[in-house]
Amino acid sequence: MDGWLPTTLAVIAGLLSTSSFIPQVLKAWRERDTAAISKRMYCVTVSAFILWSVYGFMIGNLPIIIFNLLSLALSGAVLFLKIRNDRRDGHASPPHREPGMAGTG
Repeated sequence: MDGWLPTTLAVIAGLLSTSSFIPQVLKAWRERDTAAISKRMYCVTVSAFILWSVYGFMIGNLPIIIFNLLSLALSGAVLFLKIRNDRRDGHASPPHREPGMAGTG
């Protein structure tokens, strides 16, 4: 298969997936309302983009590197805003309790 087709598909996929984070970043930034955003989901997403970026560097694939670093920056911004707003609003997560331990302590 020609080298241009996989690269073209990677660039299109990267543009689409990376741009999907922009509305969330803008909404969280403008409205300062991140109550409906899952902190756990964004922690997993940020971790995944870190790993994909490392993988891209390991195999030397520029589209994987570029778009995962951009997605990491955008999803990291959402996570930062979520954490900042939770702290500002006093909505820090309660301490984790083991099942069956409710009411103790």
